[in-house]
Amino acid sequence: MTISDIGPHDLSPRTLTERGTESDPALLFGVENSVDFVIGSEVSPVNAMEQARALAALALPRMLEGVRDVTTISADVQAVLVELVDVTARHTVGAGLVARIAYDGWHVMLSVGEMNCPLPAPEEEPGLYLVHGVAAEVGQNIGDHGGRVTWAAIRTRA
Repeated sequence: MTISDIGPHDLSPRTLTERGTESDPALLFGVENSVDFVIGSEVSPVNAMEQARALAALALPRMLEGVRDVTTISADVQAVLVELVDVTARHTVGAGLVARIAYDGWHVMLSVGEMNCPLPAPEEEPGLYLVHGVAAEVGQNIGDHGGRVTWAAIRTRA
């Protein structure tokens, strides 16, 4: 007998709402869809950008299903993600990149970490002009590995 023989096979997390009905816990916290990915430190910045764009191209159509003007929004998200990956890959703490694409119903939130410095000014990193022009908000937080995680929020609804 193994442990899988004695326990239920549906181990997905379950949460009860205030009315006692079952709900997806992610929805209670405002995240409907998300994907996390890691790009190893051995990957060049150019290849990291290509990998991030490819992953976003696969994930976004399903994530943004039903959003008006999904093609334009997906292109904007991919462009911002590629720029954040580029800047982070060239200023990384050294352990590779950890990134997340999340959709809360109103914004696509991108986060890429970890950088070894504050986010440069767009004059130093011209791709950041695009990031600041497309994203509703851009910022940085201290990451788990001593670096900085850069995030950007792109609106999907007016």
